[in-house]
Amino acid sequence: MADRRHRGTAWTKVAVGAVVVLALAVLYWWLSQSGALETLGDERALQDQVRRFGFWGPLAIIVMIAGAIILSPIPSGPIALVAGAVYGPILGTIYVVAGAEAGAIVAFSIARIFGYEAMRHWSRVEPLLDLLRKDRSQNWLMAIVFASRLVPFISFDAISYAAGLTPLAFWRFAVATLVGVVPISFLLTYFGKEFITADPTRMMIIAVAVGGITLLPIALKLLWERYRDG
Repeated sequence: MADRRHRGTAWTKVAVGAVVVLALAVLYWWLSQSGALETLGDERALQDQVRRFGFWGPLAIIVMIAGAIILSPIPSGPIALVAGAVYGPILGTIYVVAGAEAGAIVAFSIARIFGYEAMRHWSRVEPLLDLLRKDRSQNWLMAIVFASRLVPFISFDAISYAAGLTPLAFWRFAVATLVGVVPISFLLTYFGKEFITADPTRMMIIAVAVGGITLLPIALKLLWERYRDG
Protein backbone atom coordinates (compact mmCIF):
# COMPACT_ATOMS: atom_id res chain seq x y z
CA MET A 1 0.00 0.00 0.00
CA ALA A 2 2.77 2.43 0.97
CA ASP A 3 4.69 1.61 -2.20
CA ARG A 4 1.59 2.25 -4.31
CA ARG A 5 1.07 5.57 -2.53
CA HIS A 6 4.68 6.61 -3.23
CA ARG A 7 4.27 5.73 -6.90
CA GLY A 8 1.06 7.71 -7.06
CA THR A 9 2.81 10.72 -5.52
CA ALA A 10 5.69 10.36 -7.96
CA TRP A 11 3.39 10.30 -10.97
CA THR A 12 1.44 13.28 -9.63
CA LYS A 13 4.65 15.29 -9.41
CA VAL A 14 5.65 14.21 -12.90
CA ALA A 15 2.25 15.36 -14.20
CA VAL A 16 2.48 18.72 -12.40
CA GLY A 17 6.06 19.11 -13.65
CA ALA A 18 4.85 18.53 -17.21
CA VAL A 19 2.27 21.30 -16.74
CA VAL A 20 5.01 23.65 -15.48
CA VAL A 21 7.19 22.84 -18.51
CA LEU A 22 4.21 23.44 -20.81
CA ALA A 23 3.51 26.78 -19.11
CA LEU A 24 7.13 27.85 -19.58
CA ALA A 25 6.97 26.81 -23.24
CA VAL A 26 3.81 28.88 -23.75
CA LEU A 27 5.48 31.87 -22.06
CA TYR A 28 8.49 31.51 -24.35
CA TRP A 29 6.19 31.34 -27.37
CA TRP A 30 4.40 34.52 -26.26
CA LEU A 31 7.70 36.35 -25.77
CA SER A 32 8.77 35.26 -29.23
CA GLN A 33 5.51 36.35 -30.87
CA SER A 34 5.35 39.68 -29.04
CA GLY A 35 8.84 40.70 -30.15
CA ALA A 36 10.17 40.84 -26.60
CA LEU A 37 12.54 37.95 -27.30
CA GLU A 38 14.10 39.83 -30.19
CA THR A 39 14.69 42.84 -27.94
CA LEU A 40 16.32 40.64 -25.28
CA GLY A 41 18.85 39.46 -27.86
CA ASP A 42 19.67 42.94 -29.18
CA GLU A 43 22.08 44.70 -26.81
CA ARG A 44 21.52 48.21 -28.14
CA ALA A 45 17.72 47.95 -28.23
CA LEU A 46 17.73 46.39 -24.77
CA GLN A 47 19.98 49.15 -23.46
CA ASP A 48 17.54 51.81 -24.68
CA GLN A 49 14.63 49.92 -23.14
CA VAL A 50 16.33 49.60 -19.76
CA ARG A 51 17.09 53.31 -19.71
CA ARG A 52 13.40 54.02 -20.35
CA PHE A 53 12.50 52.02 -17.24
CA GLY A 54 14.25 54.67 -15.15
CA PHE A 55 13.91 53.89 -11.44
CA TRP A 56 12.66 50.38 -12.24
CA GLY A 57 15.63 49.58 -14.47
CA PRO A 58 17.60 47.57 -11.87
CA LEU A 59 14.54 45.47 -11.03
CA ALA A 60 14.00 44.87 -14.74
CA ILE A 61 17.61 43.63 -15.08
CA ILE A 62 17.16 41.24 -12.13
CA VAL A 63 13.84 39.89 -13.44
CA MET A 64 15.19 39.49 -16.99
CA ILE A 65 18.32 37.66 -15.84
CA ALA A 66 16.25 35.34 -13.63
CA GLY A 67 13.78 34.75 -16.45
CA ALA A 68 16.58 34.00 -18.92
CA ILE A 69 17.85 31.27 -16.61
CA ILE A 70 14.43 29.75 -15.96
CA LEU A 71 13.55 29.90 -19.68
CA SER A 72 16.75 28.40 -21.01
CA PRO A 73 16.45 29.51 -24.68
CA ILE A 74 16.52 33.20 -23.66
CA PRO A 75 20.12 34.50 -23.73
CA SER A 76 21.30 36.02 -20.46
CA GLY A 77 24.61 37.34 -21.82
CA PRO A 78 23.19 40.44 -23.56
CA ILE A 79 21.27 41.38 -20.41
CA ALA A 80 24.45 41.20 -18.30
CA LEU A 81 26.31 43.33 -20.84
CA VAL A 82 23.56 45.94 -20.82
CA ALA A 83 23.58 45.98 -17.01
CA GLY A 84 27.27 46.89 -17.11
CA ALA A 85 26.81 49.45 -19.88
CA VAL A 86 23.94 51.21 -18.08
CA TYR A 87 24.86 50.89 -14.40
CA GLY A 88 28.61 50.31 -14.42
CA PRO A 89 30.57 47.26 -13.25
CA ILE A 90 29.77 47.47 -9.52
CA LEU A 91 26.01 48.03 -9.52
CA GLY A 92 25.70 46.04 -12.73
CA THR A 93 27.39 43.06 -11.06
CA ILE A 94 25.07 43.30 -8.04
CA TYR A 95 21.97 43.26 -10.24
CA VAL A 96 23.24 40.45 -12.46
CA VAL A 97 24.30 38.29 -9.50
CA ALA A 98 20.94 38.86 -7.78
CA GLY A 99 19.05 37.84 -10.92
CA ALA A 100 21.32 34.87 -11.63
CA GLU A 101 21.03 33.57 -8.07
CA ALA A 102 17.24 33.96 -8.06
CA GLY A 103 16.85 32.29 -11.45
CA ALA A 104 19.20 29.46 -10.55
CA ILE A 105 17.31 28.78 -7.31
CA VAL A 106 13.96 28.69 -9.13
CA ALA A 107 15.34 26.35 -11.81
CA PHE A 108 16.94 24.13 -9.16
CA SER A 109 13.69 24.05 -7.17
CA ILE A 110 11.59 23.13 -10.22
CA ALA A 111 13.88 20.20 -10.99
CA ARG A 112 14.09 19.19 -7.32
CA ILE A 113 10.34 19.23 -6.67
CA PHE A 114 9.07 17.79 -9.93
CA GLY A 115 12.08 15.73 -11.00
CA TYR A 116 14.20 14.49 -8.13
CA GLU A 117 11.41 14.11 -5.58
CA ALA A 118 9.52 11.93 -8.06
CA MET A 119 12.60 10.09 -9.30
CA ARG A 120 13.84 9.11 -5.84
CA HIS A 121 10.85 6.79 -5.37
CA TRP A 122 12.03 4.61 -8.25
CA SER A 123 14.00 1.62 -6.98
CA ARG A 124 16.39 1.48 -9.95
CA VAL A 125 17.59 5.04 -9.35
CA GLU A 126 17.78 4.90 -5.56
CA PRO A 127 21.27 3.26 -5.32
CA LEU A 128 22.81 6.05 -7.42
CA LEU A 129 21.07 8.71 -5.38
CA ASP A 130 22.31 7.08 -2.15
CA LEU A 131 25.86 7.27 -3.49
CA LEU A 132 25.46 10.96 -4.37
CA ARG A 133 24.14 11.74 -0.88
CA LYS A 134 27.49 10.89 0.72
CA ASP A 135 29.63 13.78 1.94
CA ARG A 136 32.40 13.22 -0.59
CA SER A 137 29.91 13.13 -3.48
CA GLN A 138 28.24 16.27 -2.12
CA ASN A 139 31.60 18.04 -2.13
CA TRP A 140 32.24 16.98 -5.72
CA LEU A 141 28.79 18.05 -6.87
CA MET A 142 29.25 21.42 -5.18
CA ALA A 143 32.66 21.81 -6.84
CA ILE A 144 31.18 20.98 -10.25
CA VAL A 145 28.47 23.61 -9.83
CA PHE A 146 31.02 26.19 -8.67
CA ALA A 147 33.43 25.47 -11.54
CA SER A 148 30.63 25.58 -14.12
CA ARG A 149 29.68 29.08 -12.95
CA LEU A 150 33.18 30.31 -13.75
CA VAL A 151 33.03 29.26 -17.38
CA PRO A 152 30.97 31.47 -19.71
CA PHE A 153 30.55 28.71 -22.31
CA ILE A 154 28.82 26.17 -20.04
CA SER A 155 25.03 26.52 -19.91
CA PHE A 156 24.15 28.19 -16.61
CA ASP A 157 20.54 27.11 -17.04
CA ALA A 158 21.25 23.43 -17.76
CA ILE A 159 23.53 23.12 -14.73
CA SER A 160 20.86 24.63 -12.48
CA TYR A 161 18.20 22.18 -13.65
CA ALA A 162 20.62 19.23 -13.65
CA ALA A 163 21.75 19.99 -10.09
CA GLY A 164 18.13 19.85 -8.94
CA LEU A 165 17.92 16.25 -10.17
CA THR A 166 20.73 15.24 -7.82
CA PRO A 167 20.71 15.01 -4.01
CA LEU A 168 22.97 18.09 -3.79
CA ALA A 169 21.95 20.04 -0.68
CA PHE A 170 20.13 23.28 -1.44
CA TRP A 171 22.53 25.42 0.60
CA ARG A 172 25.53 23.91 -1.20
CA PHE A 173 23.98 24.73 -4.57
CA ALA A 174 23.10 28.28 -3.51
CA VAL A 175 26.56 29.01 -2.11
CA ALA A 176 28.41 27.45 -5.06
CA THR A 177 26.28 29.44 -7.48
CA LEU A 178 26.63 32.73 -5.61
CA VAL A 179 30.40 32.50 -5.20
CA GLY A 180 30.98 31.16 -8.70
CA VAL A 181 28.82 33.66 -10.55
CA VAL A 182 30.41 36.81 -9.11
CA PRO A 183 33.68 36.78 -11.13
CA ILE A 184 32.11 36.18 -14.53
CA SER A 185 29.31 38.67 -13.78
CA PHE A 186 31.85 41.35 -12.89
CA LEU A 187 33.90 40.71 -16.02
CA LEU A 188 30.84 40.77 -18.27
CA THR A 189 29.51 43.99 -16.74
CA TYR A 190 32.99 45.54 -16.76
CA PHE A 191 33.28 44.90 -20.49
CA GLY A 192 29.61 45.78 -21.07
CA LYS A 193 30.15 48.91 -23.15
CA GLU A 194 33.07 47.28 -24.94
CA PHE A 195 30.92 44.32 -25.97
CA ILE A 196 28.00 46.41 -27.18
CA THR A 197 30.16 48.64 -29.40
CA ALA A 198 32.69 46.00 -30.49
CA ASP A 199 32.68 44.06 -33.72
CA PRO A 200 31.99 40.27 -33.53
CA THR A 201 35.69 39.31 -33.80
CA ARG A 202 36.66 41.57 -30.92
CA MET A 203 33.75 40.27 -28.86
CA MET A 204 34.97 36.69 -29.37
CA ILE A 205 38.50 37.64 -28.28
CA ILE A 206 37.18 39.22 -25.08
CA ALA A 207 34.93 36.21 -24.40
CA VAL A 208 37.86 33.82 -24.74
CA ALA A 209 39.92 36.06 -22.45
CA VAL A 210 37.13 36.04 -19.85
CA GLY A 211 36.96 32.24 -19.97
CA GLY A 212 40.75 31.96 -19.69
CA ILE A 213 40.91 34.28 -16.69
CA THR A 214 38.20 32.41 -14.80
CA LEU A 215 39.62 28.97 -15.58
CA LEU A 216 43.24 29.81 -14.74
CA PRO A 217 42.98 29.35 -10.93
CA ILE A 218 41.30 25.95 -11.37
CA ALA A 219 43.90 24.79 -13.90
CA LEU A 220 46.78 25.86 -11.63
CA LYS A 221 45.22 24.05 -8.65
CA LEU A 222 44.80 20.82 -10.66
CA LEU A 223 48.39 21.01 -11.91
CA TRP A 224 49.69 21.58 -8.39
CA GLU A 225 47.76 18.61 -6.99
CA ARG A 226 48.98 16.39 -9.81
CA TYR A 227 52.57 17.51 -9.24
CA ARG A 228 52.29 16.99 -5.47
CA ASP A 229 50.72 13.52 -5.78
CA GLY A 230 53.09 12.45 -8.57
